[in-house]
Amino acid sequence: MAPICSIRDLVKVYGDKASQETVLRGVSFDVEVGKFVCIMGPSGSGKTTLLHIISGLDEASAGTIELSGETMSDLSLRARTLLRRRTVGYVFQFFNLLSNLNVTENIGLPLAIAGRPSSDQDEVVPPLLERFGIEARKQAFPYQLSGGEMQRTSIARALAGGQPLLLCDEPTGNLSQKAGLDVMQTLRGVCDDDGRTVLLVTHNPRDAAFADEVLFLVDGRISQERRLKGPNIPVEDVHEALAALSI
Repeated sequence: MAPICSIRDLVKVYGDKASQETVLRGVSFDVEVGKFVCIMGPSGSGKTTLLHIISGLDEASAGTIELSGETMSDLSLRARTLLRRRTVGYVFQFFNLLSNLNVTENIGLPLAIAGRPSSDQDEVVPPLLERFGIEARKQAFPYQLSGGEMQRTSIARALAGGQPLLLCDEPTGNLSQKAGLDVMQTLRGVCDDDGRTVLLVTHNPRDAAFADEVLFLVDGRISQERRLKGPNIPVEDVHEALAALSI
């Protein structure tokens, strides 16, 4: 089966000739369907930039991205937008819930954006509320939620549209230890129980240990020296790899 996401020689440069900063320097990797892949690296290593490019929130300076077998650069702007919309869900570190919408409305937002009827929202949203333990909070607004509740709402929203690829940007970065563990168990379940593909970026070894494969982003490139394979990657192995790469 072809990878759901294939990255080749991705480059990202910021600034003009007088003050250029190269963040990504020829990044290449594949994400297989139904797998949980983690990319680790220190703050400022380009992890978030990479996810932004895959999701269409930013543009690459060079290189190619394939989603579901389609090369993004071969498509029109509208076709790229539609492909990403039906392929990619996004979980942000800072939740990015709309403050004027309650939990139910935030989760149903992808369906509304896609122009699907309210009957679809009535069918899709309630099971997600129950599954993520936020049914009692369905009328609450983001400011009334704990960090864990906000992130579970964010994950439910990312799943509501049915996209097969979930991009997760440091999803436990603003949570307590316990809430963060709950979120990682949830994401592992999304992969195991739903067959969704998860691409996670993090600097947290505990979070990385939930993945099927851990890649390391070093100086703008995916390290060829270290790559961990799961399932059940020991956290100690992640620490050892980080120490060996001096990150």
